[in-house]
Amino acid sequence: LVIGADSMSKILDWNDRSTAVLFGDGAGAVILEKRIVKNKTIQNDQWGVLTTKIFTNGEYYDLLSTDGGVSKSKSTGFLRMNGKEVFKHAVEKLTSSLLMCLEECNMNIDDIDWLIPHQANQRIINAVSNKVKIHQNKIISTISIHGNTSAASIPLALDYATKKGKVKNGNILAFQAIGGGLSWGSLILKIGKPN
Repeated sequence: LVIGADSMSKILDWNDRSTAVLFGDGAGAVILEKRIVKNKTIQNDQWGVLTTKIFTNGEYYDLLSTDGGVSKSKSTGFLRMNGKEVFKHAVEKLTSSLLMCLEECNMNIDDIDWLIPHQANQRIINAVSNKVKIHQNKIISTISIHGNTSAASIPLALDYATKKGKVKNGNILAFQAIGGGLSWGSLILKIGKPN
């Protein structure tokens, strides 16, 4: 069980329009089953998590962080973000981590049925899609519905796409996210059922 949940409203400074209007609260979960893929060339009978590339670099901690830490009483810290720098790093790092995943699986972007990115903002999603050359109609975007719910944004977008009948058994999905720290990564999986 993989859970993504954030209660961002507890750490927002409502006087800071650069963050307060961007983030929301949310939670979502996905159940995964273990499947070992020995051959990195994807075959029709292989399913599950095919590859991941996850990174972190504390050198960029001050681009997206809480000042003073997180506190239940809000007396210790609020979310602070250098939006311009976060955008630049998000586009570069999400692009490179997805391309690494594709290379490891001997795939190209056309093999991806759906890209389900962290729903930070539409500009980041558009910039990444242009760099990796994936068509907009293969991207699940729920920003207009949920906003940026941080860790919950991917499971919420997956749930939305599944309920709308977009994601189907046999699809190859790519996920990508970036967050405070900075930490970022991509994952490719194939939706499937065991024989």
